[in-house]
Amino acid sequence: MAARELPTLADGLTEKLVCSLERPQEAQDLTRAERVAIAYADLMATDHLSIDDETYDALRECFTEEEITELAINVAWWVGFGRLAATLNLYDNDDFQVTGQRVTAWSHMS
Repeated sequence: MAARELPTLADGLTEKLVCSLERPQEAQDLTRAERVAIAYADLMATDHLSIDDETYDALRECFTEEEITELAINVAWWVGFGRLAATLNLYDNDDFQVTGQRVTAWSHMS
């Protein structure tokens, strides 16, 4: 959540949209497929052992098996890279605040 890809900024990515991803089920501009993908990514990042058949059934309602595999590989890569970047202090720690048990880049915006 701390990094931004330049092409996504050029395509209109805003901090407001990024911050809406903290509660994707409440975000008004997301499709069902986007909500399901974000929920999956959030579980992979925060509670991967809770992912079950129901999680994958929800993904299958929106995506093919090939797309689910691609999503899973991308999520694994980004979660892993994010954790590595945090341990190497690649992000300015002043941008992060602890809210409960979760550390988020958007915590300071509330």
